[in-house]
Amino acid sequence: MEKVSGKLTVFFEEPFWVGVFERVLDERLSVCKVTFGAEPKDYEVYDFVLKNYYRLRFSPAVATNVKEAGRNPKRVQREVRKQVQNTGIGTKSQQALKLQQEQLKTERKITNREQREAEKQRQFELKQQKRKEKHRGR
Repeated sequence: MEKVSGKLTVFFEEPFWVGVFERVLDERLSVCKVTFGAEPKDYEVYDFVLKNYYRLRFSPAVATNVKEAGRNPKRVQREVRKQVQNTGIGTKSQQALKLQQEQLKTERKITNREQREAEKQRQFELKQQKRKEKHRGR
């Protein structure tokens, strides 16, 4: 059976409020970072998740071990308190974000290189056309 779990952590990262979406699917963690700007209210975060979740660009999946969640309400309350006090991102999340950042960087490099080569080719063809026109005596 396939298990999917998600978690959203909102914290202040100078100078903006940032949200980190963590998604665990088949023991694989993928992460997406969203910048909110001003401190978002609870209803604004909820509205954002409802409207934009399927448009988020998650990082490539990283292997992780999934812990079974305890059902004891006191334990859950302690975990929530711990998570609220913990303002950082988990190291797996940081790795996944870094992987996504590197992937986007390589995509940008490829598109920029293709644009440069296309421009060079266009300039070369213009130069050749001018040479032909001169050769014809026009």
